[in-house]
Amino acid sequence: MATVEKVEKHERAASVRRAPVQERSRKRVEAILDATERLVVERGVEALTTREIAVAAGVPVASLYQYFADKEAVLLALAERDMAEMDEQVATDLMALAEADDLTVASLVETAMQAFVTVYARRRAFVEIYLRGRTNSAVHAFGREHNVRIAHALRALALESGIASTALSEQAAVLAVEVGDRVFQLAYERDDRGDAAMVAEGTAMLTAYLQRYGT
Repeated sequence: MATVEKVEKHERAASVRRAPVQERSRKRVEAILDATERLVVERGVEALTTREIAVAAGVPVASLYQYFADKEAVLLALAERDMAEMDEQVATDLMALAEADDLTVASLVETAMQAFVTVYARRRAFVEIYLRGRTNSAVHAFGREHNVRIAHALRALALESGIASTALSEQAAVLAVEVGDRVFQLAYERDDRGDAAMVAEGTAMLTAYLQRYGT
């Protein structure tokens, strides 16, 4: 199950201007991200300002700019933090599935999709930042890169566990993950809880597509 563990945390080096080293600095960055999360849920993304984030976090605006270049950088760091949590959820749930010797193409797709649903329920700000709008080009680019990493890890797991053949190409795996991403965008477009029926339809579609490569 080493491959599952490769669905790992993504470092925030690209979006954090000065990587926090001291414990106090790390706590300050986390406070900024936590405050941003609350404000995004309450007010949405567009109306948010760095000054409001700093006030909500209880830090001087100048301190915020020590770590983040602008509001968009804060939003990217928050999206990355939430995505890392999703990666952990996927890895944990797939590990349990494998340990129960119940790993199939269908169960892999279902488990991965539901793992994302589980985290979306906890991280409503991520729904606003990532699934709705994606006006932040950096968030969009990070999402695409993340999808490639997830596709690579899940394909490797499917091959190593013997549930898929080598006919499952990297391109096919990336396409499946990108389609799943789009399913979630549509399912959460207007409903914070997500459209369960649409997620179920998307899961069935992806399962049918990937089962062509099953063993």
